[in-house]
Amino acid sequence: MKRKILITGINGFVGPYLADYLNSKGFEIWGLDIDSPAEPAAKNIIMRTADISSQEQIETVLAQCRPEVIYHLAAQSSVAVSWQNPLASMQVNLNGTINLLEAVRKLKMNPCILLAGSGEEYGAIKPEELPITEEHETNPQNPYSLSKFFQTRLGMHYIRAFDMQLYFARAFNHTGPGQREGFVIPDFSAQIARIEAGMQPPVIRVGNLSAQRDFCDVRDVVRAYNTIVEQGKPGRIYNIASGQAVEIQSILDQLLRLSHKSIQVEIDQQKFRPVDVPAIYASISRITEETGWRPYIELQDTIKDTLAYWRNEIAKETANQ
Repeated sequence: MKRKILITGINGFVGPYLADYLNSKGFEIWGLDIDSPAEPAAKNIIMRTADISSQEQIETVLAQCRPEVIYHLAAQSSVAVSWQNPLASMQVNLNGTINLLEAVRKLKMNPCILLAGSGEEYGAIKPEELPITEEHETNPQNPYSLSKFFQTRLGMHYIRAFDMQLYFARAFNHTGPGQREGFVIPDFSAQIARIEAGMQPPVIRVGNLSAQRDFCDVRDVVRAYNTIVEQGKPGRIYNIASGQAVEIQSILDQLLRLSHKSIQVEIDQQKFRPVDVPAIYASISRITEETGWRPYIELQDTIKDTLAYWRNEIAKETANQ
């Protein structure tokens, strides 16, 4: 009998990649999301529609599925959006997690549960503190990171109080084809694709180009999620990252070189965050030493694939006009 897996937030950016990867390993995949799209996000999924803010709806799905593993990906994942609507971010990211864990408890189930956290939980980092290890003090700097910080603390409480099998993943900037605009690489890529298609003047609007961030391909991240559940330790936090800092300017430069158009760069103050950290990169020693995971996909390949994705999306958009 196949091992049953439930992925919350299956129709988000990461969910389809995780579903495809787990399908390749022969698991039975159940997907939960607030909406049921016309086309499934990934193949061979038993899809269920439920609102993570409703414990009753979550219970119904869990009772049907009885999963052995839950990957809890359902979240509001944008820092920018969290500044615009802090309450909504807290309701989805924190209350949603409470509803899931309470539903599991009520049904007297004991699945392995991975809570997808964020490198944003560490907050402001001094240069001498890099690379960031899992032992580093957390100091959230925005509503999104606060919600993920509280999720982690909540999970630790459920381990102590109810002996749940919870695993904690702190993924840093993960990106790749299919990620929506509002994140650095897809935001730049989409603008370039529109310029190439004549849908936008040859000017790309950008935010802070001097910031340095740790980027990891989403296809490496989903392997890490699975590896943590299969080989990691419950109650332990694992950084997921490349372990290297890359300046946003260098990402923009690579994308501009890939374009066949001459494009001007314009700074847009509205794209700056109210609070920003100059440089962040993580230590991935723990996950590498304890599970053997390491990233394989080079950032330059992620950039090329993301631009290709947006060129294809814009081509479909123009064809339908």
